[in-house]
Amino acid sequence: MTGQVAVFAPSPQLTITVEDLDGTPDIHLHAGGQGVWQSRMIASLGVDVVLCAALGGETGHVLRHLIDVELRARDVAARNGAYVHDRREGEREPMVQMQPDHLSRHELDDLYEMTLVESLRAGVAVLSGPSDDVVPDELYQRLTADLRANGCEVVVDLSGGRLAAALEGGPSILKVSHDELVEDGLADSAEVPDLVKSCYRLAESGARAVVVSRAADPTLALIEGELFTVEVPTLSTVDTRGGGDSMTAGLAAGTARGDSLHEALRLGAAAGALNVTRHGLGTGSGEGVAELTGRVELRPLEEA
Repeated sequence: MTGQVAVFAPSPQLTITVEDLDGTPDIHLHAGGQGVWQSRMIASLGVDVVLCAALGGETGHVLRHLIDVELRARDVAARNGAYVHDRREGEREPMVQMQPDHLSRHELDDLYEMTLVESLRAGVAVLSGPSDDVVPDELYQRLTADLRANGCEVVVDLSGGRLAAALEGGPSILKVSHDELVEDGLADSAEVPDLVKSCYRLAESGARAVVVSRAADPTLALIEGELFTVEVPTLSTVDTRGGGDSMTAGLAAGTARGDSLHEALRLGAAAGALNVTRHGLGTGSGEGVAELTGRVELRPLEEA
């Protein structure tokens, strides 16, 4: 294991959030999207990370300067997406959403090759999804299968057709929310017995760990045939968005460090718990996560 993670983020977003600062608008401009948030947290945990992405248009030009982790970018004609949120009243109020453009065949080929090479060099890859259908679902099947066939650990945080495609490729670690399982028809309900059945079915893809986040309820995890609930410290919530991505980042970072799956799960749970106490998505210090990691408990499901 090299101690590095490659994150596949096909089309990062430009995010603009308006906050309130002593009664005046305070505008925050950041690079965003699932893969960006995951990469940011992985770096905070002290693990080298490289973000593999396509950047194009004015939004892509700005993103190149905002992404604050090591970047491998394919310049494309397709524009990256963007959104504007107003959070002056406390809750996020979407104002404008610009969807990204689809990538061309040649752009897809180049992005695939770049991600394949960087992931094999790293030894651990995280496959994240864009906000729209920028890339075809089957790309996730090919990428997962090719990486696993060549000894790369693949951490998947997807839903819908992308998840189904990645499962065909055989990921190492799968993180998904209970809502996504129900929406995708992979679980009959959000009740624990149905989620347990879903975990076992998902593990048939070859995944050594299946982690199901359940919002305010304890995370459910199937690790090499053993079922656990994950108890995290009780903390005040500022913004729930990004908690799942931070959990995935912790799972990947722990895997890259050579931690056991149980240790990686504790790290991921701590990263997710800390992130929801902050306004920034995919943020939190490695010191803070380390302190919380020791307070995370894995309980066999029978005891819980």
